Amino acid sequence: MKRVTIHDVARSAGVSRQTVSRALNDKAEIDGGTKQRVLDAARTLGYRPSRFARGLVRQDTVTIGLVIPDLRNPFFTEIAASALEAARARDWHVVVHDTADSPEREIGTLRVIGSQVDAVVGYFSQSEEEIERHVAGLPVVFLGREHRNPRFSSIRIDGEAGIAAAVDHLVAAGHTRIGMLDHNRRNEPSIRQRWFRTAAASAGLVLDPGWILGANQSVDGGALAFEALHAAHPEITALLTFNDIIAIGALRRARQLGLRVPADLALIGFDGLELGALIDPPLTSVAIDTNRLGTLAIEDVARLLAGDRAAAPEDLVVRGALRLRGSA
Repeated sequence: MKRVTIHDVARSAGVSRQTVSRALNDKAEIDGGTKQRVLDAARTLGYRPSRFARGLVRQDTVTIGLVIPDLRNPFFTEIAASALEAARARDWHVVVHDTADSPEREIGTLRVIGSQVDAVVGYFSQSEEEIERHVAGLPVVFLGREHRNPRFSSIRIDGEAGIAAAVDHLVAAGHTRIGMLDHNRRNEPSIRQRWFRTAAASAGLVLDPGWILGANQSVDGGALAFEALHAAHPEITALLTFNDIIAIGALRRARQLGLRVPADLALIGFDGLELGALIDPPLTSVAIDTNRLGTLAIEDVARLLAGDRAAAPEDLVVRGALRLRGSA
């Protein structure tokens, strides 16, 4: 697809190239009506100012925008490290943006990177229409999310079999009262909670609605949520968590409350962080291969940049597998 130029915008708005430049850079030399006409034309045409013309990088360098919700979470740090390594092997540059899991910061990030990079990859909560509005014309690869726009692509995370294996492992150990600490970002259950409910039903377990509680995605969030869950439902003998960070917080608080892990409480996280091997006892988890996830993302960006707009290969999925350590 031919790239829209500043000359195309000028011709559509009926102004000079210099006027387009002034309007896009919010200069005071033009009146409001003209500025709005230029902005409308640029939006309609999907124009993005050339990052090369702005001197941001060399013209022969591919730059990827990597959008991460929280670099303090080691899961995302591991993904970023893998993507950087895969990009380095191609002599590409990667610009990493941390949105702090904020929809507002995500919008701000999209506004910035639209004119700075050749392609975008990462985690997004915004609609595809909103993303397209800010990065029109750019290849986009979603991590952990499905896509509808044929210009976009996705690397899926499938933890269903891993969570089923986790539930089966707990049931085999004699646990029937299994709880879960889910995330609390949205007013709906996560896909991981749905996988847990399906696995529990398949194992013949009946879940008390109170056995599932939301938690902030942090060590402190996991600790607070577990304390509340244990106070309300001390009968729970096993616990799955939305991610390893929540699990580590829950494990710490459980031990502070005098519970033995795994004798009194079996605990299984999700992500398989290397950090989980360093705590006592080491954390059992449904492990995601973050190296494969980051590598696949860069490989799919390369496919899109090469002009391959056909449907992505069916194997663009990273599946979770139960990694047994000492906590369950």
